Amino acid sequence: EVFQVSVILKIEPPTKKELLLMNKGQILISALQMSTQSKNYFGILNKKNITAFGFEFIKDKQNKLPFVRIMSEIAGNTSMLIAGEYLSTVNKGKGLMLGGISGLIPTNVLIIGAGTVGEYACRTALGLGSSVIVFDDSITKLRRLQNNINHSISTSTLQPKALLKSLKRADVVIAALQIGNGRVPCVVSEDMVQEMKNGSVVVDVSIDQGGCFETSEVTSHKSPVFTKYGVIHYCVPNIASRVSRTASMAISNIIVKILLSIGEEGGVENIIRKNEHLREGVYTFNGNLTNEVLSNVFDIPFIDLDLIMLSR
Repeated sequence: EVFQVSVILKIEPPTKKELLLMNKGQILISALQMSTQSKNYFGILNKKNITAFGFEFIKDKQNKLPFVRIMSEIAGNTSMLIAGEYLSTVNKGKGLMLGGISGLIPTNVLIIGAGTVGEYACRTALGLGSSVIVFDDSITKLRRLQNNINHSISTSTLQPKALLKSLKRADVVIAALQIGNGRVPCVVSEDMVQEMKNGSVVVDVSIDQGGCFETSEVTSHKSPVFTKYGVIHYCVPNIASRVSRTASMAISNIIVKILLSIGEEGGVENIIRKNEHLREGVYTFNGNLTNEVLSNVFDIPFIDLDLIMLSR
């Protein structure tokens, strides 16, 4: 028997126009970008009976999030390069070089979050010669970060007074808090932003999950930045799509195994039933929303996928 399946793969979630062109019963595997979605998005998916997997939710056998990890590595590296662009005079920045040279004080980089994004942003900043300080609420994450990069850097817990002091000095801030599912906490208030240097750059990588800055607003690649209180904000969801070729090849290393397993098991329903880690990535199935976090955020009825599978 020849197994045929119609699968749509995308780094970014499909637009409304693309959704409407999809056929009933198709399979969608893409990033979800919760902060950019609306209730209507899930309504269209359910109406068309589309089985949708979100990169943000799919786990591997080690109970890790492989897509989140690889996209976070890319986002961490790329975020520092973006910051360098907007520090330059060409982009109406302060005319600073991201890093340091002999005889000059290096640029100050503040990273909020010691997860994968924060680690790779830190590696890039240090490689360019910047002065780096990393904030996180977890001492364990801060210690692991220092061990992973094998470099002594300044670290601090997220104490408001210490954070404000560093924000005042920072030329670049990378907001990289990650919590898995749900919304990240807003740790930088509007009042704090007003205390920052004119021309400093904020790259809010956490905008995918709501953003760490109270002043952050979702932007796009066509219009990526806005300035508020003299601070340049870059708040584009899914930074990895900026380097789409690299991101596509990285995702292919993971997604090919999933597609092959779907074929080997004889269909997406069989693989969902047998693979509990992959099952966690499903957020719409059989016309129902199956992710409890999304249900709470968008106020949509939720049905446990395990119960659906038991009834079939």
